[in-house]
Amino acid sequence: MRRAALALFAVVLVAIVAACGGGGGSSSSSPPPALLKPGKLNAKSPQLYSVKFHTTKGDFVVDVHRTWAPLAAQRFYNLVKNGFYDNAKFFRVVPNFVVQFGISPYPTVSKAWNNATIKDDTPSGVTNGRGAVTFASAGPNTRTTQIFVNMRNNSFLDNQGFTPFGSIASGIDVLTKLYSGYGDKPTPRQGEMMTQGNAFLEKNYPKLDAIKSAKIISESNPALP
Repeated sequence: MRRAALALFAVVLVAIVAACGGGGGSSSSSPPPALLKPGKLNAKSPQLYSVKFHTTKGDFVVDVHRTWAPLAAQRFYNLVKNGFYDNAKFFRVVPNFVVQFGISPYPTVSKAWNNATIKDDTPSGVTNGRGAVTFASAGPNTRTTQIFVNMRNNSFLDNQGFTPFGSIASGIDVLTKLYSGYGDKPTPRQGEMMTQGNAFLEKNYPKLDAIKSAKIISESNPALP
C-alpha cells in the first residue's frame, strides 16, 4: 500500500484483480505537543506488546512482534504511546482487500511527520495474510505513520517491501463493519487530508469511521540493547 503513489497502485490492482455514518472521532483544536517533534519519539519498544483500538464501530486489538519488523514495531510503539492515531479516520476501506489509516487529524502533525521516514525492515518470512498489520509506504525506505490491515491473503505484497509487524488478535469483525462506501475514492486525495486534517474528510467523506483512541494494553519482554 503506497502513500503518495496509492492512486496508481489502486489502478494497477484493479487491472490485476479487475461508514453507516462514521460520526465521532472529531479532533480537539490542538494536537499533543510531543507529536510535533518526531525526532524525540524514539523509545525502544518491547519484544511483544498489544494495542487496543477503540473505534466508532467497536474495538480491535493488534499484537505486535518486534522480531518480525523491529523498526516498524518501534515506530508504531512511539506513535501509539503519544496519541498519534487518536481521532484518525479510516480513509481507505476496501472490502476483502485492506483497511488503511494513519493520516493525522492535525495538519501541523502531518507536516512534522512527512519526512520522518524509517528504513525498510528485512523481510522476516511473515506474510501479508488476513489480519496482518503492515506499514504503508511510497517506495523503498519511506515509511512514516500510515498503516494497513490486510483483510484477505495479500501475499503478493510480501516481495514489494511490505513487512508485517503485527496481527489482529481480536476484533477483526469490527474492521469488516467500517463504512466502505467510498472505497478507494479518498485515496488519491491524501495531500488534502494532510494539509486540512479531519476537516477535509468530514466535509467530503462524512461517513468515514474513526479511531476514538489507541492505547497500549500490555507489554512483555523488553527489547535487547
